[in-house]
Parts: sequence; C-alpha cells; structure tokens
Amino acid sequence: MVFVDAFAGCGGLSLGLLQAGWRGLFAIEHDDFAFATLKANLVERQSAHKFAWPKWLPKEPIGIQSLLSKHGPALEKLQGTVDLLVGGPPCQGFSSAGRRWHDDPRNKLFSSYLKLVKLMKPKVVLIENVRGFTSDFETGANYASKLRTALAVDYDVHDALLDLSAFGVPQRRTRYFVLATSRSLGVKDPFKELKQELPSFLRSIGLQAPVSSKSAISDLETVRNGTQASRDTAGFLETKYKAPLTKYQKLMNAGVVHPADLRLARHNDEIADRFQQIIDLSHAEGRLNTSINEEVRTKFGLKKRALRVLDPDMPSPTITSMPDDLLHYAEPRTLTVRENARLQSFPDWFEFKGKYTTGGHLRRREVPRFTQVANAVPPLVARAIGEFLMKAMTAPKQRPKSAAKRSQQAAEFGAHL
Repeated sequence: MVFVDAFAGCGGLSLGLLQAGWRGLFAIEHDDFAFATLKANLVERQSAHKFAWPKWLPKEPIGIQSLLSKHGPALEKLQGTVDLLVGGPPCQGFSSAGRRWHDDPRNKLFSSYLKLVKLMKPKVVLIENVRGFTSDFETGANYASKLRTALAVDYDVHDALLDLSAFGVPQRRTRYFVLATSRSLGVKDPFKELKQELPSFLRSIGLQAPVSSKSAISDLETVRNGTQASRDTAGFLETKYKAPLTKYQKLMNAGVVHPADLRLARHNDEIADRFQQIIDLSHAEGRLNTSINEEVRTKFGLKKRALRVLDPDMPSPTITSMPDDLLHYAEPRTLTVRENARLQSFPDWFEFKGKYTTGGHLRRREVPRFTQVANAVPPLVARAIGEFLMKAMTAPKQRPKSAAKRSQQAAEFGAHL
C-alpha cells in the first residue's frame, strides 16, 4: 500500500503511516527547516520507516505548485499506483491560536492539492487541518465545504472533528479530518469504524487513553536528571537524560540513550521566580491547562493572554508554535522541543532540524523546530488511521447477489419446507 504526503511538514503524518506498514513514495514540503527534519529522519536515516523516493524527484524542498509545473508528466504516470494521498494544507490562516487571515495566500494552497488529486487519482485522500478550517470567514468562504464539494465529484467524502487524546496522544487537540474514498472501496462510515477500532489499537501498543502530561514528560524533569551544556547551541543548557519511567515514555523512548532537542530556555532569576509564583497560584486556584486570569496578569504586569500551566494529571492543552505559551507543571520554565514532541507522540529517535524559534516577519516564512512540532499531525494518530485504512482497503468485499441467484436460492429454500 503506497502513499504520497503533500504539505508534509516535518513528517509526523508520514511517520505514523510508515509505522503502520505503508510504503512512502515521496513527500512534498517547501520549507527548508521542515524538509531538513523530514529528510534526516525519513529519507536518509537507516530505518524501515523511510521513503522509497523516485529518481525523477530531487530530495530537496519544493512547493506543491512547483511540483505540478515541473513534474506534471511524472505525476500523471503514477495513476493507479498510489493508494493514498495525504497532507494538510498550511493552517495559519484558519487557526484560532492567532489572528486569522481570510486572504492569506496559504489558505488557497488546497486548490493546488486538489489539482494533485486529479492528476494522480489516488484511491483514498486524507486531509487534516485545524478546527477553524470549517468556519466561515467575513467573505463567507468555508474552505471545508468547498473541499468536500470538489472531492465529491469522484469520491465518497467523510469528515469529522477528532479529539486526538482518544488516540493516546497526551494532548487535548481537536482537528478536522477529511477522508475521501474511492466508491469502489465501499467504505460506509470510516470515522465511526475508526473510533470502534481505537481500544484494540491502544491495547496493541500498551496504552490507555487519556495519557497525562506527567506520564508523557516526567522523565525529562531537570530536578531528576540534572543539566549539562547544550550539544547543539553554545551558551545554553540542556536536560540530561536517565531513563523512561512510564509505559508511554518507554514507547516513545524505545531505547534511545541520548535524545536530542533537550535545550532549555535561558530564563533569568527574575523570570524563573515569576514563573514559579504563577505555577503555584495556578495549582492553588485549580486553573491548570487554562489561560491565566486577568488578576494574575495584572499582578505580574503581563500582557500575554495565552500563558497556561500544564495540569500534570490531564493531557496538555493544544501546543502551539509559541514556546512561551505553556509552563511546566512543576519547574519554573517553558517546555523544551523534546517535551513538546513527546506531547505530540514523536519518538525520541526523531530529531528536529533548523532554528529553534523565529520572530517578526520571518514567522510567515520560516518553520523552526517549535513550529514544526506544533504544526505536525501526531504520529500516533497517523499510525492508527494508517492501520485502519489498510484493513479497510484490503478486506474482501461481499458482492451483492444477483436477482436470479436470489430467486434460485429462494426456490431451493422453499423446496425444503
């Protein structure tokens, strides 16, 4: 079963499908940093979980529009060989995490995605996006509705809002999914069937949902591990690492001795003291996993409204590309890239490339590590969907009996009465 990933980002969706036993042909990603991460982990790394990659496509960043213009004939030759086309067009213009831009050019990229669908004619199309993708903008444009209408010409189209914590991801993250299936497959209600399969999937990987934040990242606490000089950034410290503690941590760690992306933010004493007070107040007032209130903001002179303290006993809120949106549940600091990756269900062997953060006008042009993690489809979710789709697409179909056959059987049955 072969898939192609468009708008692949750092490769979370691809990784999950590869873990589910799918064969990846290639992935499309235009950002240098995100593609560097995908290439290092899913193209060049010696692993069973890697892309085959065709000779006609350079292993370098490319946008979907450039792909269509430069490699149209090669894509057309793939008709009949690609079972699944996946990908989530950039969501920044739809996301409720920041200001929405109804005219953001990235919102229009799903039109190019539809051109790719027409060209390759996959059996199944899987699209993931933020909840806001289903909302009407001031212009009245509802991109989810337009997408469903366009796909319905050739496919049976199904969509759903899914809480990804149900998949064992230690994060309350609701995302919009579309599954467009070839009519020949006869898939009736895939999302209902997927939810029915989740208990079996979770048992197969040794998890029970929901998974809490502490169960996901307690082995990464600096109090337990200590710190050392950062291995990839001079002047920074990083968390040392000892060993996993919980079932989820063991699943994510899988024997990795020195996980990457453990660099700690440089908080001065004043900031650390402020964070500790906010953490203590949030615990005392029972305001965990939710934005700090106006009283706390006034007390500490903060303008930021999105700041939240993790609840150790619950899945985290949706992580964002802003590294200072979440505070640790116990330690006076923001989270590391690795901790965010754990909350997204990335295994510890998966290493992120490029800058850690970016700012200003570059936020709309670069995808640094924190953003790569936040934008990704959690691999556990992709793995569950991949396993479900493989079963659904390979299961023998029961052919309806012909009228003549039914009449013959009815006559035979009557003769025995």
